[in-house]
This record gives sequence, structure tokens and C-alpha cells, in this order.
Amino acid sequence: MKLDKKPYYIAEIGQAHEGSLGILHSYIDALATTGVHAVKFQMHIATAESSEHEPFRVKFSYEDVTRFDYWKRMEFTLEQWKEIKQHCDAVGLDFICSPFSNLAVDWLETIGVEYYKIGSGEVTNLLLLEKIAQTGKPLILSSGMSSYEELDTSISFLREKNVPFSILQCTTSYPTQPKQYGFNVIQELKNRYNVVVGFSDHSAKVATNVAAVALGAEILEFHVVFDRKMFGPDAKSSLTLDEVTQLVYDCNAIYEAIEHPIHKNDTSSFTELKSIFEKSLSVNKALSKGHMLQFNDLEAKKPKGYGIDAVRFQEIIGKKLNKNLNQWDFLNESDLE
Repeated sequence: MKLDKKPYYIAEIGQAHEGSLGILHSYIDALATTGVHAVKFQMHIATAESSEHEPFRVKFSYEDVTRFDYWKRMEFTLEQWKEIKQHCDAVGLDFICSPFSNLAVDWLETIGVEYYKIGSGEVTNLLLLEKIAQTGKPLILSSGMSSYEELDTSISFLREKNVPFSILQCTTSYPTQPKQYGFNVIQELKNRYNVVVGFSDHSAKVATNVAAVALGAEILEFHVVFDRKMFGPDAKSSLTLDEVTQLVYDCNAIYEAIEHPIHKNDTSSFTELKSIFEKSLSVNKALSKGHMLQFNDLEAKKPKGYGIDAVRFQEIIGKKLNKNLNQWDFLNESDLE
């Protein structure tokens, strides 16, 4: 994973392709223009990961009698997956895929995946984690459905196997509502595990991701769709292509700001501006020699440096003039007895 690119942006197509290779390849081409670093897929091999007894999370499909049927429709052959990976390589996008079976890991190794993404529902699947550990490749964990106790178990397992990993704060709710974002968990994960931490978003809002970066996320993962009115279980929880472009621009700006903290006591870069915008004391009426200056005699006028600095006005109240001054004349030390 090229985490020297921060934030690292992962655009998830997931099942937005609806089992169509043509739509899938269209997404790859479209995402290549948005500034994201990686495109993410889910490799479903129905017979290896599911059964006809699996219930629908949400009944959304008009054409699939069972969830198993849906996974069958989402499948591609190994040769088709190789072509998908080649297309990502050709347009400069990292190919990321979540396996949901050990067989999928075998396929991904054949394809040449560089690292793995573990979905929220697979974090406690130590059989799958062992399979990936045997590849020696790093992985990203989504923590959406896991307690700290469960994460501790899985992370201890990975560390025993010397598997490099990062973690994403994730809430398994589609679309995620603001009270469910769990931004506090980003820093909690960093403190608890001392690894790179990111944010997996299902809110369908650019602002959520901007906030996550401001709060320390170094990886952002989000679903994408051509239009949220499209068919599919994740469409309403996805960002459009234009929103992804805006997200990358905004989050890059926020990350750059975080990487360049301002030292408030260093005003050296404002020396010229301060001389223009700050002010000098002047008198607001004609005053005679010997007049004792009062607060109501004074005004502050730009620029600085033509009279006593306005910040010092209290020092000269009660002092006498040694000469006549016209209205709006600057007031200097040489004018005082």
C-alpha cells in the first residue's frame, strides 16, 4: 500500500456493477479521473462463502430469490478478474479486493493482489485471516461490527503472524447517520493499536470524510455510484463521481493544513501587512499648544509608523501638547511635553 500518499483514497465499487463487466470497467475509467489512489472490489464466490440459508440484509432485489442467488449474479470468472486487475494497472489505480472465502484468497494470489481489505463481517473469521497471513501480505481491517475485545483477539492473531495491518473506523449502517459516525474511535484506535487508522464511510456525504481527515484519518474508503437512484443495496450510501472529485480536493487541502501547523507567535511573514493594516494615533480635532490630551481627542489611522502606535494610547492620555495640531494630524512623541 502506498501510504506515502496521504490521505490514501479507496473508492469502492463493491456490487455497484450489478454483475455487469461493462459497467464495472466503466467505473474504473471514471474513477481514474477523480484523484483516488485505489479502486476496491468484493470477490464473491457464492458456493465457497454462502448457502441458500443466508438471509437478505435488506430485501432490495427484484430478480434474486435468495441472497445466495444474488452472490451468484455478482460473480466473475478468474480470467475476468485478471482483466479487471489489468485495467486498474493500465489507468494507474491500485487494485484492492475483499475476499469472502479462502478460495477467493487463492484467486487473488493468482491475480497478483498486493494487499487485502477485510470487511467488517470477516474480522473475527480467523480462518480467513490465517489464509491471508500465509501470503505474507498486509491488510486493512474494517472495524464496523467488532467490539474492542473482538478486535484485540484478531489483532493479537495478526501480530503473532507478523502481518502488517491498518484499521478503519467503520459503522455498519447504510446510510450512516451523523450520530453513528464514531469519529472518537479514530483516535482511540490509534492509541490502542499504534497503527495507521482510517475511516470507512457509508454516509454518502463529502463532509463526513473531510471531518474524518481533520480528526486523524489517513485512509479514506467510500462507496461510489454513478447515481444514487441506481439499483443496489449500497447506492443510497455511496458518493457520485463528482462528489469523489470534490472529496479528494477538499481532503487534500485539509491534510496539507494539518501537516503545516501555524506558530501563532511568529508574525514575521506579516510584517508588511501589519504596517498597512495596523494604525497610528492622530487627533480628531484641532488642538492648541498646552492642551492636555483626553481619550475623546484621539483617533487611530492607517498606516502604522506615522504616529505613536495605537496600542499605546493609554500612555499619552493626560500629557500636554508642545505645539498646535490640526484635525487628523498624526500624534508623535515629539508633539508632547
